[in-house]
Amino acid sequence: MREGCIVPSVGGGLCQLSNSLYAAALDAGCEIVERHAHSRRVPGSMAEAGRDATVFWNYVDLRFRPPVDCRLEVRLTRRELVVPLRALADADVARSSPLPCATPTVPVDVRPEVESCETCNVVSCFRHPGRPDAEATGVTAWLVDGWWPEYDRYLRAHRQAADWLFLPLDGRRFRLRGYRWAVDGFTATRQAPWETLRRSWRSRRLAAQGAARQRALLDFDEALAARFARGLPAEALHLVVGQNLLPHLWRAGALGGRTFDVLMTRLPMATLQTTLDLAAARWPESRTLADFRAPASLVADETAALAAARHWITPHSAIAELAGARAEKLVWTMPTGAARGAGGRDLLFPASTLARKGAGEVAAAARELGLHVQLGGPLLEGDVCWRGVETTPARANWAGAGVVVLPAWVEHQPRRLLLALAAGVPVVAGEACGLGGVPGVVEVAAGDVPALTEALRQSLDGEKSLASPVSVRVAVR
Repeated sequence: MREGCIVPSVGGGLCQLSNSLYAAALDAGCEIVERHAHSRRVPGSMAEAGRDATVFWNYVDLRFRPPVDCRLEVRLTRRELVVPLRALADADVARSSPLPCATPTVPVDVRPEVESCETCNVVSCFRHPGRPDAEATGVTAWLVDGWWPEYDRYLRAHRQAADWLFLPLDGRRFRLRGYRWAVDGFTATRQAPWETLRRSWRSRRLAAQGAARQRALLDFDEALAARFARGLPAEALHLVVGQNLLPHLWRAGALGGRTFDVLMTRLPMATLQTTLDLAAARWPESRTLADFRAPASLVADETAALAAARHWITPHSAIAELAGARAEKLVWTMPTGAARGAGGRDLLFPASTLARKGAGEVAAAARELGLHVQLGGPLLEGDVCWRGVETTPARANWAGAGVVVLPAWVEHQPRRLLLALAAGVPVVAGEACGLGGVPGVVEVAAGDVPALTEALRQSLDGEKSLASPVSVRVAVR
């Protein structure tokens, strides 16, 4: 409310809280010690129902005295301010009517109505939202972490001049490829150098795999989310959030009262852990499939936040399928300049030999077909997967590879598969790789060795697609 008019702006939150506190106090039978009405009644507000309490620092207060010890449990959801007043012990606090005020309120001239930009018709007013030079009443804040080309392209296409960008470090300035976001075109850019340097320092001292690394990554995400949340401007009514930050922002309350979209960088944790449980049951010898699970409370927070999100933004076909109507499906960015050496009949497995990447299934298919396998990563679980299979390190430029194969249980960034496609090498991939609909890709279900074997046979024989595969699909939703 400005100069007698209701104008479009960010505001009103404090008196929405005080009105709601007053209403809760009345319903709970509290003694009202001090209460002041607003000078004007806003149409549609609680003031019209007689539940009107304004506060103004530092001389107008709302004070009430509960009949028993109570606790306020105020929370802000995306669309609601919820103000419960809970007794700390069982007590009968019901009253037939609210207690009268112990002190009189200051008399005010309460007018029945207030003009607003929707009713006054004075379109020449400098505050009217319909004028040509009107400023937006809300902005978008982009909270990002690791760089993806698909999400950088999305940011460039959708950012507005009034938007804010939060990122770990300016990767272009410091020549850090992992953070090379487009930082130009924003009203403000905020970085988290201390949190980022600490993450980098500790990451270098952790093993590449294992529970300790996963726990540390969650701690890093929480620290980065807290830093970003402290800097969010009040006018940021919409957020675009990197998924690793999402549950921590949700838990901190930073998403309350705002709409938000999520840049999906992996499966939802609940789905991811269910998938890993299935893979661990299939490959109990693996040392990496069951070594870590996120805390149940964090999984619940992410699940709730994803349910409240407006859109899941992703190029990953399996994640988009989980999102349903809320998916905003992007196109994978194809690499340029990829070259292929002399072809052959080798299988090329373009990952570390982990069970979650489908190493066991590739080894089983290679034994069945009598094929040599080039390995694109270290032999981490060789005693489990590769007995009886001839393997060598992958050659440059995909030389000797007849097909690139990655029947993964979990794969969120299939960059090497995209590179193989750009070089003209056929790809057989698990549905979990998220390449559904991409030309040149044959998909198989996770754990389905017969379908994988048939797909490899046909791909090496020059057939372009898997016709009538025998596939037992494992649906994880």
